[in-house]
Formats: sequence, C-alpha cells, structure tokens
Amino acid sequence: CAASRQAACAAGCIPVPWLCDGEQQCPDGTDEQCAGVAGHARQAGECCALSSVCGTKKVQCPGTHHCIPHWELCDRHKDCEDGWDEEGCPQQPCLPGQWQCRNRVCIMAEWKCNGIDDCGDSSDEDVCAPCSPGMVRCDEGKCILESLMCDDKDDCLDGTDEPSTCGELCAAAGCCPRGAGSWDSLLTACLACSCQVCSARVDIRSGDLYWLAFPHLSCPRTDVLCRDGTECVAQAYLCDGEKDCADGSDEDGCAQLCNTPGQPAPCQSHEYPCGLGACLNASLVCNGLQDCADGSDEGGNCSVPCQRSCARLCYPSPQGPRCWCGPGYRLAEDGLSCMDIDECTEWGEGACSQTCLNSPGSYSCGCLPGYLLEPDGHVCKLTGPEPKLLVAVQSEVLSYGLRSGREEVLLATDKDRVVFSLDYDLAERKVFWMDLATESIRWQDINLGKKGTLVKGVRSDCIAVDWLGRNLYWTDGAAGQVLATRLGAAWQGIPEYTVVMDGDLDQPHSLVLQPLAGLMYWSEVGSHSRLMEASMDGNRRHVLLAQGLGWPTALALDLPTQRIFWLDEKLGSVGSARLDGTSVKVLKLGWVRSPFAAAVCEGQLYWSERKTWSVQQVDKASGKNRTVLLKRHGQPHGLQVPTWGAPTLLVAVLTRAVLAGTNGCAKSNGGCAQLCLPNP
Repeated sequence: CAASRQAACAAGCIPVPWLCDGEQQCPDGTDEQCAGVAGHARQAGECCALSSVCGTKKVQCPGTHHCIPHWELCDRHKDCEDGWDEEGCPQQPCLPGQWQCRNRVCIMAEWKCNGIDDCGDSSDEDVCAPCSPGMVRCDEGKCILESLMCDDKDDCLDGTDEPSTCGELCAAAGCCPRGAGSWDSLLTACLACSCQVCSARVDIRSGDLYWLAFPHLSCPRTDVLCRDGTECVAQAYLCDGEKDCADGSDEDGCAQLCNTPGQPAPCQSHEYPCGLGACLNASLVCNGLQDCADGSDEGGNCSVPCQRSCARLCYPSPQGPRCWCGPGYRLAEDGLSCMDIDECTEWGEGACSQTCLNSPGSYSCGCLPGYLLEPDGHVCKLTGPEPKLLVAVQSEVLSYGLRSGREEVLLATDKDRVVFSLDYDLAERKVFWMDLATESIRWQDINLGKKGTLVKGVRSDCIAVDWLGRNLYWTDGAAGQVLATRLGAAWQGIPEYTVVMDGDLDQPHSLVLQPLAGLMYWSEVGSHSRLMEASMDGNRRHVLLAQGLGWPTALALDLPTQRIFWLDEKLGSVGSARLDGTSVKVLKLGWVRSPFAAAVCEGQLYWSERKTWSVQQVDKASGKNRTVLLKRHGQPHGLQVPTWGAPTLLVAVLTRAVLAGTNGCAKSNGGCAQLCLPNP
C-alpha cells in the first residue's frame, strides 16, 4: 500500500480517510475496530467512536507527535519532518484543459472559482473571493457558516472549526445571557439557570471565544427542532410512524396535529380519539374496560342509548352516541351519513407506488407494463432481468446489480482517460460517455464489444441519449448551450452536430430526456439557479422551478410517478416535483455533499458523491434508509439505471410511442435525411 495515503487490511488497501468513518470497508471490520489496521494501529483501549490522538480527519507523522490534516497528504509539500506525507504519491500530471487540486484530483480548468467545491478539499475555491458575510474561512481555505462553529462536526477539512475550547463550552448546559462580557462571568450565569441551551462563537484562527449567541439550536426552514433541542429532523418525517428524534418527539401527539377547536381528532370514522392522541376501534368504547391509556373511552354518557338515524352504525361514547362509518368512509358534515374517502387523491404517493384506482370504501393499486405488484398490494417491482446500476469511476464503467449487489467491470478505457458523464441506448444496448482526455463522446456496444467515437472537439457537463428519436444531447456550461447529434453518426474528421438551444441559458448543467413525450429537462447553476423544460427541438422553453434552489447539480426522472428529482450541492438537499412544477418536496440530508449524477429505480434514489468517492441510495419518498453501495479508489461521475431491459417491454414501449406520435422522430427518422429533433 502507498504509505502516505493507504492502510492495509485483509481485502487489500484502503484510503486513510476511510479509517473510523462509520462504514466497514475491510471484511473483518478492522478499519472500524480499536486494534486498527496494518500501519495504522491505535493505542490499546482507544476506540473508533473516540477521536484519535490527532483528532478526526488528521494523521500522525510516524515516530512523532506531529499531526497534519489528511488533505496535506501528497500536496507537494513536506509537512512531516521526514517527508512521509509525500511518499508513494502519484506523479501523473493532469491532462490539458484540467487543473490539479491540492489533493491531486484533476478537475476541468473552468470549474475553478465557480462557487462549487469540485476538488473535494476546497482548493479550487481557496484563492477566490473572500467569504460572504456570516461565514468564516477555515485554515485550509474553505468558507463555512459561522453557525457551524463548535457543533461537534468537522465542517472544515482540517478541523479548525472545532478548537479545543469547544469542549469547555459544551460543558456548560444552561441558558445564555445576552450581551458581551467575560467568559467566566457568562459561564457562571449560564450554569445558574436551565432555561436554554448554551452555545458560543469561537475565533477560527485563535480559538478564542468572542461572543455568545444561539440560545437554541437553529434548524433550516425545511426541518423542525426536536423537543430536547439537540437535533433537527425534516418536516416530512413528522408523524411518519418512525421515531427520528432521539426523544421520539417527532411522533408525539400525531393524531391531534390537524385538530381544530370543537372538532374530534382526525381518527378514522370507525375509530374513537383517546385523550392522549391515540385512536381506538369504536367497538371497544364503553365496554367497561379502559382501553385508552387515560381511560377516556369509559364513563360520561356511555349509558345513553343509541337513538340517532345513522346511515351505518351507531356506538355509545363518553360524549354521547355517535355515528360510525366503516373503513374507507368518513362521516359527513351532518354527522349521520357516510362519504367515500378518495385515498388516491388524499394519500397521493403514499397509497400506491405507481397507479391508483379509487372505489367505494377502498382503492386498488396497479402497475405500468413491465412491473409487477408486490404481495403488499402497494409497491411495484420491475419484471424481467435484474436492474443494473451503471457507474463511471475514473477510467471504468461498473455494473452493479440492484438485487444481488454483484459488481463487474462493464468497460474499461485507457488509464489516462476519465469516463465523465454517461448514458445508455436502450434500443441498441450501447453505452455512451464523455471522454475528458480527448474531448470526445465515445461509445461501446455491450453485447459485441465494438467501440467507436461519435463526435470530437466537444466539452460537456452532461450527456443524454434519446433512444427513441436516435439522437444524443449534451450541455456545454461554459458556452451556455445544449447541442445534439445523431446516434448513428461516425467520426469523419468534421464535427457533425447542431446547437439546439443558445443565448439565454445560464450555465446549463445536468440534462435528462423524456423521449416518450419528446421533452427535455435541465438545470442551470449560474447566477440564478433554476430547472427548465423544453421540447426536444428547443422550442416551448419555460421555467419549471426557480425558487428554493442552490446548485441543482444532478437531475433524474421518475417516469412511473411523473416526477423529477434533483440533488442540490449548495443546500445539501434532495428535491422533487411533478413534471408540471407542482407538488414540490424538499428534504435536507446531511450526506448530500458533492452530487454529480442521479437515477431513480422503483422506490430508490441513487447518486454519485465525488467528495466521498461513493455511490449512495436513499428511499426516494422519505430520504431515509441511506446505504453506501459502492466506494472505490476514484471519483464516481456518470450514473444510470437502464430500467427498460426486458425485450418484450421495449417493443411495447416503442409501439405505444409510435402510435401516440409524441416523438415524431421515432418512425423513419421523421422523414429527415439527417438530424431529426422531436417537436411533440
């Protein structure tokens, strides 16, 4: 293993930053155990849950007590006295048109000073404009919010936002008096009362306290504060049946959240609302037994007989007789008759994962062609071959089985090349990718292994295949353009492509297509971020969403639910909306840091994280159940899930598209001799 950057375990070598990161990488788990791995042993009794001798995100120079941040490894400067931190470092320079980061990662030159941490160590933004008001600069150059100081998390790569004085501040759990003063006097006052949580600001350079603030933990607008004041959870997690707050306060009193004065709590019509918020089956009310925890289901007017003209049933209650409707119905305003509940409309995606059909007193779920309804009657799963996740990692494209977890190398290019953005041609089973080294878009046939070059002399942030109209589109953020060429084109020495959109595009970045409808969607990450939609010939352009966006760097379409998903690097969030721009939902997730590409399959959202060299997944609706699927020695970029893999399904989709006529290029190239751009 490279002495400066790697540690050895039973499976081979792993990067030093992966030690004690909370995720087991060595088969025997030694990277997360007290004993450590070869070359990086820890002292007896020292556990991974605790900071090492050097603190988190730092490494110790061998034979000394000198600690350096891990981003100083291989930075062309000897920070350890014996030069250990520069041993075994890769010597290969970046390619023309690229810029080398402090951590030796190569990025496109135009990404420098674009406001995005493309390097992963912030070195591409260190030499740029000063930090904005309300932010402070870490020793290694990165700007962070002042509110992130002393929050027990290393937001600075070198940990300078968590100086030793933070421990003293955390010991004072009380209330913070307002105004300035000496630390001793403030601490004394803080310990004297217990009305608030104490916190402080620390000078990032010297570690000295300079003012006290934030009497309570501050949550973003998309989150709510737990009752104990120690953490924030997404608003969407309230009353979802799972305790996300450590104190469980996100699930307290849920039955009364929407209650209005003078109206019963929102239990179903065949249920009785207990005083503490629980719902009880009406048949158990006034039965002589206290079934509600507070006994509110007994006593009162339980003895009054039912003499109301109820449409269904009548049951006694402590408040007097009440009418009772069966499941799937609710009591009408007259308090006597019953009305059907339209679960498909009221529950939305919570009712069915794809299609929903309401019926009197009930509803049923259905699936699109190529999917099968699971035994639970709600979730649809793909039929046919196992869906595969295609991921570009450095010079390779990997295939990952979403059922089996099996990994294999689908294609490999020269080691000095980087497979950047990629997409898949469903009709001819070809992978297309952007080759940064040669500034070309290349392809390979998965079945036959044939390779070729589609076009040269282009730069692209994202490519997308119209497998139905037989075109390939790409964005050029620097030029502010969206371009296209024929999938069947062969490089003849002269570029053959057309500019689909030009002029007022503000740094177009991620691009996704909906060939069945002849539409395309893209994100812009310039001065005013927004999500856009247009027909695939560039006409009928309009803004899909322009509010609540930071840097939407990764887009994905979920056609079964007709929603578009995006990952926002600046806000650290996952968002989604219907394809008409309505029903916007945003979840702030701490592990969304540097997303590059995204894909949706069934109920999961997948994305590539360049900063942590990983591919991750979460539940697309809730953002929960995060899983790291892949973690390799290299940055992942392009990512796709070709879901229409069954041949019979593909024929059905093609037939439907041709008959519908929404993609005019699907039949005989639309009658065009060369390039045909759909205009539905």
